Amino acid sequence: MLDEKEAKRRFLLFTLARLGGLIVFFIGIAIAYSDVLREGGWPQVGVIIAALGAIDSLFAPLLLKRGWDKADK
Repeated sequence: MLDEKEAKRRFLLFTLARLGGLIVFFIGIAIAYSDVLREGGWPQVGVIIAALGAIDSLFAPLLLKRGWDKADK
């Protein structure tokens, strides 16, 4: 069984993994539809970055949990 300190640390890492993916997603949206990198936006690059952020937001926490489950056995 995990102690409270370790559980809080894991919850924080889990949350930061999701938040990091969302930040990358929103950066991709900003690149696609605003003048962040070039005037008029850059949809090709922005969509790729947004997709990577969404994938990261969805799968990074699952990979963390899978690794923690293996380490706890």
